[in-house]
Order: sequence, then structure tokens, then C-alpha cells
Amino acid sequence: MFESAPTVTMKTTCPYCGVGCGVKAELIGGRRMSVKGDETHPANAGRLCSKGTALGNTFGLEGRLLEPRMRRDGQLQPATWDEALDAVAHKFNAIIAEHGPDAVAFYVSGQLLTEDYYAVNKLAKGYIGTANVDTNSRLCMSSAVAAHKQAFGADLVPGTYEDLELADLLVFSGHNAAWTHPVLYRRIEAREGQMRVCIDPKRTDTAKAADLHLMIRPQTDVRLWNGLCAHLIARNAVDHDFIDQHTEGYSRLMAALCEDDQSLDAIAHDCGISPADLKTFYDAFLHTEKTVSLFSMGSNQSSQGVHKGLALINAHLLSGKIGKPGAAPFSITGQPNAMGGREVGGLANMLAAHMDFDDASKALVQRYWQSPTIAPKPGLKAVDMFEAVRQGKVKAIWIMATNPMVSMPDGNRIHEALSNCELVVVSDVIARTDTMDMAHIQLPAAAWGEKDGTVTNSERVISRQRRMSALPREVRPDWAIIAEVARRMNSAWDKAFSWKGPHEVFAEHAGLTAFENTGQRFLNLGGLTGLNRNTYDMLAPTRWPVTAAGSTHRLFADGRFATPNGRARLIPPKATGPANLPTPEFPFSLNSARVRDHWHTLTRTALAPELNRHITEPLLDIHPKDAKRLSLKDGRLAIVTTAFGEAILKARVTDDVREGNLSVPMHWTRQFAPFGRANQMVNPAVDAISGQPEFKHTPARVSAYNEAWHGFIMTPRDFDGELPDFGDTVWRRSSHAFADCFEVAGITPMDISGIEITQSLDDITAGLTRRVRIEDGRLTRVLFIAPIHKRLPPRDWLLERFGDLVLDAKDRAALLIGRLPGVQDKGRIICACRSVGEKTITAAIADGALTVEAIGEATTAGTACGSCKGELKQCLLKHAKETAHAA
Repeated sequence: MFESAPTVTMKTTCPYCGVGCGVKAELIGGRRMSVKGDETHPANAGRLCSKGTALGNTFGLEGRLLEPRMRRDGQLQPATWDEALDAVAHKFNAIIAEHGPDAVAFYVSGQLLTEDYYAVNKLAKGYIGTANVDTNSRLCMSSAVAAHKQAFGADLVPGTYEDLELADLLVFSGHNAAWTHPVLYRRIEAREGQMRVCIDPKRTDTAKAADLHLMIRPQTDVRLWNGLCAHLIARNAVDHDFIDQHTEGYSRLMAALCEDDQSLDAIAHDCGISPADLKTFYDAFLHTEKTVSLFSMGSNQSSQGVHKGLALINAHLLSGKIGKPGAAPFSITGQPNAMGGREVGGLANMLAAHMDFDDASKALVQRYWQSPTIAPKPGLKAVDMFEAVRQGKVKAIWIMATNPMVSMPDGNRIHEALSNCELVVVSDVIARTDTMDMAHIQLPAAAWGEKDGTVTNSERVISRQRRMSALPREVRPDWAIIAEVARRMNSAWDKAFSWKGPHEVFAEHAGLTAFENTGQRFLNLGGLTGLNRNTYDMLAPTRWPVTAAGSTHRLFADGRFATPNGRARLIPPKATGPANLPTPEFPFSLNSARVRDHWHTLTRTALAPELNRHITEPLLDIHPKDAKRLSLKDGRLAIVTTAFGEAILKARVTDDVREGNLSVPMHWTRQFAPFGRANQMVNPAVDAISGQPEFKHTPARVSAYNEAWHGFIMTPRDFDGELPDFGDTVWRRSSHAFADCFEVAGITPMDISGIEITQSLDDITAGLTRRVRIEDGRLTRVLFIAPIHKRLPPRDWLLERFGDLVLDAKDRAALLIGRLPGVQDKGRIICACRSVGEKTITAAIADGALTVEAIGEATTAGTACGSCKGELKQCLLKHAKETAHAA
């Protein structure tokens, strides 16, 4: 049905992280897409990371929810839009009538477009009368938001990407930019002569490439930054003119800092680093005028997240390193539209357009909306919201474009909450997610490439996400779904939700930012209020604030802040420990982390085969000394247990983590690794101000699983069918171009009697099981099982055979061996874009490729997005050490 569709070429914006890269996409025949970076976009100048490069392989209709579904007699069944929308509107109205507006809630996402965010915020706060609208941005950026508001008077990010190139000192505080924001990191790498400091308990790729890595104890960031502030003051390295003219609270901050021992030895001891390294960092900050300090999830995801942000900001305010080229504290957002959501009021403690719940702001917003009500007070933040659902206080929740069953802390409690909720509505793109499985009503939402609207990136640049394809089957954009429910809830609301397209939603949002705004609110899109459909379609990337006079490039350049008196606030942060300290029962500190090529909960990235090859399953990073003490071997399964949950993961023994620390990636779900879900183990402790959970520290214990056998099962690729039932067998699934590979392991033998085969080669003495099935000349099933001490063959060659329309004789003969005789496998994939493995790279180095560029010439690794360059450098270092040792 798609082959006759014309070729469409369009500029749009990447749907992944907060960098906001421009994309040039070409759609051929309806759903076949190729992408490359947009050279004209200011964020990326043509660069894309591995995830952005693979967007074309995620644009099919595999696994999509394409029609509304409703749960009837316990089973999900197809429904019409009228049935589904009427049911949502009727149930919401009935609950509100009986229990009040705060008995309903909306949990939304930084994946939504600004127009979607605006629509749900308006419905909830101006028409239903509840502020129970929160977002998964609560989990990643809310501590930075709160720090900005306390210090600057509003949620304002002063840095621009240009500053990263202009800075002479760049500090990464809890930010693994090489993996999480690789396009920005490529820009940074191009800057010669820049000193880079990484503050992180883990030796990340960013840390390995830094001039100085401060491998601090978890949750000692405030102590570190407070110490810097104390040394700025003690060494008279503060900007007295800036402090006197543009800040307040200096004396209070100085007094608070004096309460602690601020000697280098004391700070270094508390942070678990050497005094020499600490002095190097402090000296560099003191003597470098152009300094940018980047902070992200490692800083924010803490019960001290707001104070971490404030301590870092204080250092910049004290030294006057803000509002100038190459000088800023810079919060880097994790999601494509976390900023846009914050602009329209997507957090429960924000009203709209960067306004709060003071009486004047509530009156202003209600005047603009001409709404029948306005939410009287802040709503429930994410953790509190789901706890209210669990307790029955919130009786209906509408979840949009996010997967809280996986991404929220204490996931078992989230399951309990949604299981007991009267009404769970989920609008999303994918039919099978852990959260979608909990829904009473499922609504098919438009995906990237189908939706049309705007996003705002980390440097306040608004860019267009453009629709390239017709909406498939019954799919609708989120803003339109929200508007239709609103009209069905009350016909008197028709006019307020009668937008004819996203351009009208955006114009209304822009109008609110400018409404009665005489300069006291920095967020101002007054220059964009007059956009019509055509000018909206043509909108180029634009940085706010933007008025009729034009766009403002750099905030705070004039020393004026968004506080009532125009001065920034120096607020004393208190250095405290994590919410829950390790105990003899749970002696480790567990960190919930990310991997390079995946995003959130795999709903998009798992569709791209190349993104499943770098790290194929959830791994437990554990220090060698800890592993030795626990008799835990590299590559064997380990049980990680906390007071909240348990996971079984493959151990990666590495000194990239501190002794006593554990690191586990958060992406895997019931669909891909039901035994390996990280966030079900995370404690639900939150920052008292921001409500952001402490993902970066949960007390845990570890033990060996002691599996007796391991193996793999391969089946044709399938994102639409039911998952197999492997019983108690531990399994992890990765999807490839033609097949799914299930890595399996267990203690008791696996029942394989139900797996039909056409060929087998079992070795009873050695305990080896090898079986395949061929149907009509094609490979349709592979099963290999071996005792744990026996090696299994590499997976790549077998997975590729699922793509053969007819197996040739030599391939058929080699199936039960698992590889062609004499052919070397690639090894672990390092370069996802070019599918280059570690063995290929090692061979190239041995043949004389002794630079990253030479490796690229020999193997093509690192010549596309560049995200793997850090690991290529590590391969070179490993070779150099081995060569020196051999000599």
C-alpha cells in the first residue's frame, strides 16, 4: 500500500535527547526512510549520533498500536474512537463529580511536542481545575529546574552550545556527554587546548577522555562544590563587583560555608579523592575566566539534586562566570522536549508559561484562557502521584508517551498502583509496553515523522518536528486526542479546544508567554504569536526569548536576573548524605545508569538492529575486589537485591566503578529482560524540593546466581506477536535485522520439548545441545545450550542466516556448528553505525593502525557518528599496555 507513495524530503528534528539535532529525512514509498544530519541546523551542523543515524530503521509499523482498544471482561479488544473517547470523558467526569478534580491525574512525557503539552496542561489546570499534571521530566531535570528558580528567579538556562567551544575549562558534573549527548561531545572534541574535568563516581567514556577525573564517592557533589566556593572566597578569587551589583545572600553563604572544615584534606577525604587532584580542579576553576560547568542526570537524580545544582551555580555567581561568552553553569536536558514541557507548565508545581501558583499568576492565566476555573495549588509530583493512585486517592490516570512501569523508581509499587486504579488510560505509539499492558483504554498516538509541532532544546532553541507521512490507520496526534476528550467532557469547552491544527495551539501558547508581559517574565515568544499555517511550517530554529525586536542570544549578559529585585540569589546548600545509607544487609551503592546506543525503555531504539549490538543485555558493573570477595566471575549471572526489588544480571567486572559501588542500566523491560529490570530496585526517596527521585544511590547487596548452563534461542524477528514463555529460565532478548535472539540461562534444565526441530547435534557427554529448524529452505529456529563452562558460538553469523531466502549447502552444513569453518567473527560490536567489532579493530591496530583516524581508514569504525571514538581510544591504550608488557 505504501510503494506508490511519492518520495518526501523534509527537515525535521531528532526525537531523542535534548541536543535537538536537525535531521534531513527522505521518505521513499511511504515508510522507508533514510536520514542524515541537517548541516544548517545550529545544534548539530550536520552531525548525528548512532541513535539519530538509525532513525530510518525505526519508522516502520512493527509493534505499533494502530487502533483504540478497550478492556472488556478483562481482555483488550478493538474499539472505535467514539467508544474510546466517550469512555474516557464519561469516566473522568463521573470521578470528578463524585471525588473532585484532584481525583484525576495526567502523567506525560518529554517525548510530547510543546503543542501536546500545552493542550493537556490547559485542560487539567484551566478546565478540570487540577494541577495533577506531571511528566517524566520530573525524573531527569526537575532538580535543575528548582535550582534555576531559586538562584535566577525562573527556570532559565544561561548557556549556549557555542559556549562549549569558547570555554577554556569545561567541567562535566554527573554528565557522561560522550554517551548521552554525543553530538555535543563531538563539538567539544574539536576544540583544541581546552582543559576538561569530569566529576563522576564512575569512569565513563567522558571521564576516560578528560584531563582530570574526580572519581568522587556517590552523593558528595555538594561537598565538592561548596569547597570550591569556600576556596574562591578564601583566596579572594571572587568577582566583588558582580557580587555587589548583581547578587544577594553573599554574607549568608559565606557564614554557612564556614560551618564546615573547608581544608583541601578534609574535602578530599569526604569525597574520596586525592588532595592533589582536588587542588588541580580548584586552581583551574580559579584561574580560568572562560569556564562552563555542565550538569545532568548524575547531579540531578539525587535527594540532594537541587543543592547540587545550587552549589555549582554559586561557584559561577561568586566568580562572575555567567552571562558571558564561554562562561556559564549549563544544565543539559535529557529529552527532546523537556524544555518545551517546562515552558508550558508540564510540571505539577508550575502553572503555565514559567508562572507559578501565586494569586497574580493564576488570575493572569485564567484571564488569558477565559477558563471556568484555575487549579488553586500545585499538584502531585511523579512519585507522590503514583502513591496517591496506589492509595486510591487518584482514581483515574492518563499516561501519555511514557513507560512509568519501567522508568519510575520502586517499579513493583507502580505495578500495584496501576493494578488497583479504577481507570488507566494510556496513549502511546507501541502496542506492547509494560505500562500499556496495564491500561483499561489504549489510544494510538502519532509517532515521530507522523506528528507535527515544536520542541525546545537545551539551549532554548525552538525547532520544528514535521509530519512526513500520513497517519497510519486510526492513529491521531496527542493534542487532537486531548482536545476531543475535552469537548466530550463539556460542550461548553468546545471553543477553547477547537484548534484546527498544531499551528493554532502554538500561537496560543506563544500568546500566553507575551500576555501582560512587560519584561518581568523572561520567557517571551511574542515575536511568534502571528504565525499562520504557512509561516509555522517554515519556522526556522529560533532561540527564545523572541519578541518583535528579535531573539536574545545570551541570558544575563546585562547582569539582570528574573528575581523581583533583578539580583541572583546565593543560596547556601547543605552537604548531606544520601537518603538511605548502606547497611550491613545492603552494603553496596546501586547506580541506575544508561548505555550508549539505547534510549529510555527501548520502545524505539530496539527496533533498529544496529543499536542492539553494542550492549546486548543489562549488565552489572562491579569492582574486581568486590567480585573476588563474592566469588563472582566476569560474564556470570549475579543477583542484585535491594529493599524494593531484585534483578538477575550478567556481571561485568571492571574498575570503572568504585569499590562498593554498582552500576546497572535502566532501559530493559518485561518485553526484553524481565529478570533484568533496574528501576524496580531503586528506592523512591526524592529531593524534598524538586521531587526528583534518587536514582543514583540505592543500598543493595549482590550474590552469585550460580547458573549451571547457558544458551541462546533464535526466532524470526517479531514485534507484534506474544513473547515466548520460558518459565523460570532467565532470559534477555535482543532484536536484529531478521531474527530475535534470546539469551537464556538457568540452574535447572530447560524444557525444550515444545521446540520443533528438523536437525540436531547433541553431545550428551559434554552436555551440548544444538538444534535448528528449517522450513521451505529458510531457517526459522536455532537452539544452542551448553554447560556454563563451555563456550557458545558467536551469534552474528547465525542471526544473518535468518535473512537468507534459501540456505545454500555450505551454510546449511555449518548451522549446527554455529559458524563457517575458518571464518573469524567480528567480536563485540564497538561501532554500531558501521557494524565493526572489537576483533576487527584489534587486528587493524596490530597491523599498524595506531590512531583513531587510522582505525577509521582501515575498518570504517568511528567514521559515521563518532560515538565509538572513546572506545577506539581505549582499544589503542589496551594495545599499548600489552605491547609494553610484552617488551
